[in-house]
Amino acid sequence: MSAERDLSPLAPGVVRALNDKLYEKRKVAALEIEKLVREFVAQAKTSQIKHVIQILSQEFALSLHPHSRKGGLIGLAACSIALGKDSGLYLKELIEPVLTCFNDADSRLRYYACEALYNIVKVARGSVLPHFDVLFDGLSRLAADPDPNVKSGSELLDRLLKDIVTESNQFDLVSFIPLLRERIYSNNQYARQFIISWILVLESVPDINLLDYLPEILDGLFQILGDNNKEIRKMCEMALGEFLKEIKKNPSSVKFAEMANILVIHCQAADDLIQLTAMCWMREFIQLAGRVMLPYSSGILTAVLPCLSYDDRKKNIKQVANVCNQSLMKLVIPEDDEMDEARQLTTILAEPTSASSGFLDVSSDSSFSGSVFTASSCERTQVTLNLDGIVQVLDCHLHDTSTGMMTRIAVLKWLYHLYIKTPRKMFRHTDSLLPNLLRTLSDESDEVILKDLEVLAEIASSPAGQTEGRGASDSSDVQPNLVELQVPDRAGQLSSSGMKGLECSPSTPTMNSYFHKFMINLLKRFSSERKLLEARGPFIIRQLCLLLNAENIFHSMADILLREEDLKFASTMVHTLNTILLTSSELFQLRNQLKELKTPESCNLFCCLYRSWCHNPVTTVSLCFLTQNYKHAYDLIQKFGDLDVTVDFLTEVDKLVQLIECPIFTYLRLQMLDVKKNPYLIKALYGLLMLLPQSSAFQLLSHRLQCVPNPELLQMDSTKATTGLRGTSVSNINYTELLQHFEKVQNKHLEARHQRAGQAEQLDRRVVL
Repeated sequence: MSAERDLSPLAPGVVRALNDKLYEKRKVAALEIEKLVREFVAQAKTSQIKHVIQILSQEFALSLHPHSRKGGLIGLAACSIALGKDSGLYLKELIEPVLTCFNDADSRLRYYACEALYNIVKVARGSVLPHFDVLFDGLSRLAADPDPNVKSGSELLDRLLKDIVTESNQFDLVSFIPLLRERIYSNNQYARQFIISWILVLESVPDINLLDYLPEILDGLFQILGDNNKEIRKMCEMALGEFLKEIKKNPSSVKFAEMANILVIHCQAADDLIQLTAMCWMREFIQLAGRVMLPYSSGILTAVLPCLSYDDRKKNIKQVANVCNQSLMKLVIPEDDEMDEARQLTTILAEPTSASSGFLDVSSDSSFSGSVFTASSCERTQVTLNLDGIVQVLDCHLHDTSTGMMTRIAVLKWLYHLYIKTPRKMFRHTDSLLPNLLRTLSDESDEVILKDLEVLAEIASSPAGQTEGRGASDSSDVQPNLVELQVPDRAGQLSSSGMKGLECSPSTPTMNSYFHKFMINLLKRFSSERKLLEARGPFIIRQLCLLLNAENIFHSMADILLREEDLKFASTMVHTLNTILLTSSELFQLRNQLKELKTPESCNLFCCLYRSWCHNPVTTVSLCFLTQNYKHAYDLIQKFGDLDVTVDFLTEVDKLVQLIECPIFTYLRLQMLDVKKNPYLIKALYGLLMLLPQSSAFQLLSHRLQCVPNPELLQMDSTKATTGLRGTSVSNINYTELLQHFEKVQNKHLEARHQRAGQAEQLDRRVVL
């Protein structure tokens, strides 16, 4: 079969030239083909035109011979030029063989294919848009071509196609998005650059709304943002910036919920630029979408909280994360605490309102420049606060010992905020949270401990924590003579955050069911971790006295210590509490209450403290000095002769003497002037003097007693002397019974010391053997 017959209407000379290895001869043949096709167009010979294109495609462009393929490409381009505006009728036949050559192993042939397609597209212009997907697919491959000439040619074709898309209003974005979503995950830097350039072009076209499809490509964009090439990172940053501007302008059309988890993932990226950008997006999303973001709170907190402990090297990320954290916290409102299961889904308008309604006031944030989110239609969105997920994240961060200080503080602020806004739901988690909250009291940071105590105080005082009745373990600890525990008036004592708590947790007649449980667990913590008691015990108790009510705390702790089996710990704890009681400015009011003993409540408190203070003889005497029970103090000191006087005991007496010289006992020193009314005070002090060895404390007290006037008055009839209480007092205190209780407790301590000494002796014998 001859070539002349098979390939007509192409002349034999044209066929030979198309197969020639020289470009000049192939070009001459192309001009002949162009002339032939023009004649067919003029004569409207459509079938002949299709036949020529088919020959050039099948016999040349798809030939196994490389020179034939080159001839076919230039011939197809010549056909397109000849067809002019009519080329749109034959675009499928013209484009497909050319795109096939994009995959050719010969780089020269790929270049010619690129050149041919450029000429075809240049002539067809907007008519190529129905074939945009296949053109884009081919171009995306050429963008990553290793040959620089091919890459250069593809860039020319790429610019031409972008111009066509920009000037057209018929671009099919729906069919293009799946291709873009697939190609955006390419790891080749040239392919990434190609993708970003197209996204920037499509963003600039007013008639193309790429924002609707942002959830499908956002993840890929953030991955490209981590490219090693600075130029690509810059282009991607620009594209993301343009999208964010568009989001701020048209928040009502943004699918915030579909992109929330994508941002959560990239807010945890190792790359600083990705993390900062994602965090900035998260900040805007929370401010624009408001409570729409609440269902994703646990994920957001997982990403944001660790950033709060970043150092100055990541200062920008830390600042943005802090804004995210604060903004998210403001979205939680009291309505989220509804217990009715039918109302767990809080129905809200998609438009955030002012902060007074529980929503974020975006006007207060200088970084927010977008308009307020206004729903185009008054659609109502159901938003659920995933409190279980949030608490789980917070508890996990609190439990992790590697968590940074600022993160721990933020976690505790969140817990406090949730107990204020959603107390009833939060108390479902209290039993699981308490162990970590108590463990946090051992933190190295005072600020962390302060926040922790705020949370614990809220748990102990919130009305939502009041159960129907105490459990068996609690009821067994409650004494019939305990006075009613009063909720403190915290006005003026707490910060602004604390004042918010008062709005949601008004004062009630009694502390809630968790208060006693908290006191028990706190003392257990002190007992198991003595270093905590020594280093932070006074600090913790003083702060609790500010946050709660000092009388409640001392009354409860004294009652618990009364049944403490570890007598050594009980003695140490009583000594600590006594030092706090006598020296802390936070307990000024409580000291005044005990000093006078004018009310049944104050007498009851004295008796309660006294019974536990008996674990430590010297502190018991100091309590009597504080309450001006001088005769009883004298009676106690008389009993000291029967006790096991140790070095530690004498050291405590020494400290008591030093304490008497402090401002707190100014009233006691002044009462020494009136020997007639206070003979037992003088006798008690002389008793302490006789207990002391010749030391500086002995000299100090001796000099003080030398200043007492009229010492001969000490010989007066004891029946004329008072017991040491000034003014009118409630004389319902059975001092004889208290003294007997003191002896009983001290006997227990003596037995315990003997047991410890016996065990130590047996251990020494075993070591010797």
